[in-house]
This record gives sequence, C-alpha cells and structure tokens, in this order.
Amino acid sequence: MTQKNIKLDIDFVRSQFPAFKDPLSKDWSFFENAGGSYVPRNVIDKLTKFMTSTKVQPYAEYPMSKIAGNNMDKATKYFSQMINAQENEILVGGSTSINLYVLSNALKFIIKPGDEIIVTNQDHEANISPWRRLSDRGAKIIEWKFDKNSHELEISELKKLINNKTKILAVTHCSNIIGSINNLKEISEIAHKYNTLVIGDGVSFAPHGFPDVKELGVDFYTFSLYKTYGPHLALLYGKEEILKKLPNQNHEFLNGKYPYTINPGGPNHEELASLIGIYDYFENLYFHHFNDKDSSILEKIKEINKLISDHEEIIANPILDYLNKSKHFNLIGKSKIINKDRAPTISFTSNKMSSRELSDILVKNNIATRNDNFYAWRCLQSLGIDTIDGVVRISIVHYNSKNDVDKLIDVLKKIN
Repeated sequence: MTQKNIKLDIDFVRSQFPAFKDPLSKDWSFFENAGGSYVPRNVIDKLTKFMTSTKVQPYAEYPMSKIAGNNMDKATKYFSQMINAQENEILVGGSTSINLYVLSNALKFIIKPGDEIIVTNQDHEANISPWRRLSDRGAKIIEWKFDKNSHELEISELKKLINNKTKILAVTHCSNIIGSINNLKEISEIAHKYNTLVIGDGVSFAPHGFPDVKELGVDFYTFSLYKTYGPHLALLYGKEEILKKLPNQNHEFLNGKYPYTINPGGPNHEELASLIGIYDYFENLYFHHFNDKDSSILEKIKEINKLISDHEEIIANPILDYLNKSKHFNLIGKSKIINKDRAPTISFTSNKMSSRELSDILVKNNIATRNDNFYAWRCLQSLGIDTIDGVVRISIVHYNSKNDVDKLIDVLKKIN
C-alpha cells in the first residue's frame, strides 16, 4: 500500500552496508555501481553461515545437507516472487554473459536459413554476440540502431525492421552507457504480433528496481545479481512454455528437467543460498518505511522500487544538470530524469582531456569511478567515441547520498 510523502531513509540504508564503515572504503564516494555494487550485511552473514555450517553437498538427509538445500531452494523461491515469476522459470548462473550464451545455443534450433534476428547497437556485448553468432545457422542479423540525435531506440524504427521472418529480438531494458530505459512492454507487444521471441537484458535496469517480468511480457529476461547487492551470479528468467521445449544443454540425465536443462554445471551453492540476504535486506527496508505487514513479496518490492527511484532521481538530476550546462563536458543521453525514463547511469567525456585523465583526477579525489567502453563498444562506436579511452561513467544507486553528488560536482567544477 503506497503511503504518500515517505522518503528513503538514506542513513538507514547506508547502515546496512559494511563498506561504508570499512577503513578501506569508508572515505570514498562510490560511483562504480554499474560494474558491481556493495553488498548488505544480510548477504555477508548468509554466505558466512553457509560456508561455516553447511558447506556440504546439498539435498542429502543429514542436517547440514538438508539445510543447505533448503536455503538454496528458498533463495530461488524468494527471487521468483520478487520478479513475479514461477520457481521453475528462473535459473541462477555464473554471469549474464554465460546465461545468454547458453540460451542462444539452446535457441539456435529454431533458426533456419533466411530467418532474421534483431539486435541493437545500444546493448552490452553480452546481448549481441551470442545472437550474431547464429548467422552461422543462416540467420540474417538486423541491427536496430539508436537515433543519432536523441540516442534513443525509436519504436518507429523497430516497426520498419521487424517482420514475419524475425525469430529473435534481443534488446536492452536500459543502456549501460546512454542510460535510456526502453519500453520493453511495448516492444514485446509489437514483437509477439510476429511470433518473435524477446530477450531483455535488465543488467542496467534491475539495480534501480526489480522488474515484473509478467508485466513486461518478455520471453526471457536476465540481470546480474552482483549488481543488485549480491555475489557474482546472474539470474535468467524464461517463460515456462518456452523453457520446456528447449533442447538440453546439461547432463543427459537432466533431459526434460527445465530450467536445469539450460544451466550446465548448476549454480554456485553458497552464493545461491546467500541470495536470501538480498531478500532479507529489501524486506528490512520495507518494514523500516511501511507498517503494512499483509503485502505480498511482489507488492513490497514495488513499493521499495518507488522509494528507490524517487531518491535516485533527486540526487542524480543535479549532476545531469551540471554536465548538461557545462561547456567542457559532453553528457551522453537525456539531461534529466522525468517519469523514470532514464537510469542514473551517467556517461560523459571531456573537451579538455582524455577520459582516462579525467577518471584519474576523480580517483585522486576519492571518487570511485573509471573510464572504459564497458563492453558496449558498438554503442560508443556509433556515438563517435574512442572505444579504447571510452567514457567516464558515474553510476548511482540508492545508497549514494546527496553528499556523494555534491562532492563529485565540486571536483568537476575545479576541472572545469
């Protein structure tokens, strides 16, 4: 139940993350969240407990093994409810790159010579290369290019590209460079008119609010759990009716046992179990701000999503505004977050120096960031930016504070 005028308690949030008290990291303003976030105490405790008490082969009858298996199952159950999926519709693998590679290998059976696959030039390479490889099966690869002026993936352009030959559409929910949030619901509705499968990459979206995959209507959706306050794992969602038809990519005896069929090797046991800590953190966050105890897990997540996005918008817009008005910095993407149409992932370059030099100055001032192409080299190439030097990227999440942003702007003003 939404309660008006409730704002995110940033002091409470930061108190949940040990990094803000650790001697090594406590004096830094951390803006490298799109590369991997800090983790809350809940996750650390769950991981430590598993490794201390239950680091055995799970699913046997003795107590340590039973508890290990139960916690792994509980993590899957919680996350399925957090994104509005069924338990047998999600799997946890080592990374989004691995998950999408395995998925593309499973989906290649639907590709015949002359079929078409649409990819974008706005995506991270993880959601491009696996699908481009299917040209080996005779598929024609069509690139949906973002508009050179707005940097947006225009729906009108998609409508020109998609047709009855289009079997797969791979598209990012949110660009990790431009920051644009693409309307996956509308994209999915268009694609399904042509019986096209939609693979959504939510790696740059999920840290700012977990998705409702049923509402989006996508066929597959993936994001990195190490960027949503957990260990180095990634989640892949797939519709049950599609998963059950995919050819087995795992051990022969697992044939027909989806989603294990597309998760060769299975998940890391201790890290999977520690995902309970992410759920615990968000539940604590919910009860700190709201009194309603009858809400479902999904309802709680949606309320927290709103708190988070409101906070991120408030602290991100000042840096967007400063960069947009500066004569010496070149902001990429929209200059303001309006109605959650942009993520607080902010990329820019300098007219005065290389991105590497600019990044070095920021780091010397205890601002944790970096320069890179961030595996979106096709995007940078289309923007006319050196793919080696890349951009400087400031990625904000809900535990960043106004003080972090003020400090960043002060340093940039000195450079300017």
